[in-house]
Amino acid sequence: MMDGTDRHCRYFHRLMSRHARLYTEMIVADAVIHGDRDRLLGFDPIEHPVALQIGGSDPTKLAEAARIGAAVGYDEINLNVGCPSDRVQSGTFGACLMKTPDLVADCMAAIGEAVDIPATVKCRIGVDDQDPEESLFTLVDKCAAVGVRVFIVHARKAWLQGLSPKENREIPPLDYALVQKLKVSRPDLTIIVNGGIETIDQCKEHLDTFDGVMLGRTAYGEPRLLMSVDPLLFGDEAPAADLNAVIDAMDDYLQRAVARGIRANHVVRHMSGLLHGLPHARTWRRLLSEGGAATDNHVIRRAWAAVEAQKTSLTADVQS
Repeated sequence: MMDGTDRHCRYFHRLMSRHARLYTEMIVADAVIHGDRDRLLGFDPIEHPVALQIGGSDPTKLAEAARIGAAVGYDEINLNVGCPSDRVQSGTFGACLMKTPDLVADCMAAIGEAVDIPATVKCRIGVDDQDPEESLFTLVDKCAAVGVRVFIVHARKAWLQGLSPKENREIPPLDYALVQKLKVSRPDLTIIVNGGIETIDQCKEHLDTFDGVMLGRTAYGEPRLLMSVDPLLFGDEAPAADLNAVIDAMDDYLQRAVARGIRANHVVRHMSGLLHGLPHARTWRRLLSEGGAATDNHVIRRAWAAVEAQKTSLTADVQS
């Protein structure tokens, strides 16, 4: 979720689910160590539980990045062993690390020694011509041997050449059965499944087998789905999130962000899919885009008011 789940996105998502664990976009260890930490690592306390996902292949640098993340207050350090993008490959991390499970284990051992919070792995089932069962089980077993207990598995191979990152999320076939075999054979490990999951019903089905489900692009593109997570997946009987309350809270958040010098579009771009599948979604997207570009610090309420007005007008036309 590079360029996706930044602090503004996570704040927005937290308003719709009190319980889902949120993850940062992948941040390279060097950036964590040497970059603008407030911009890269800052988060609002309401985001808890929130995990810092880091990228890299140098155990020493990853350990230092993990220490920094833990000191900032993150609840988990997650190593990305699944991203197939060209810029990740050029840095020898992400999905290409599936080829070097011993190195990944060394990295996780260093991270685990550096922090007291959980150190976890997000991986693929393999890359290129690897045998998926061999590559996945080898990586998991070597990391488990150095203390890793939680694995988030995107149930697809990644092809490092010939497919774009988007195609790598869609073309390689899903193999949930292999990830299920991993869970059954390693019952002491926490196995979270990822990839191709688009509905709450699918989440429920997977939770019959796995310890958790990770939603990526679906949650980003259709964030309203998160409003069902607490009551339907966590059994929370408290009132579910309300769209009007989310709009009000995000408009207030936007005003505070603009006052700090943040461009409105950096916040509202994450909200464009909120009305996905509903009437007037196009109007919503257009008004957010126009207002964000114009740094309108009330663009969210204005766009929502316009949508509500269109709904009222449509109702009146139907009744007449």
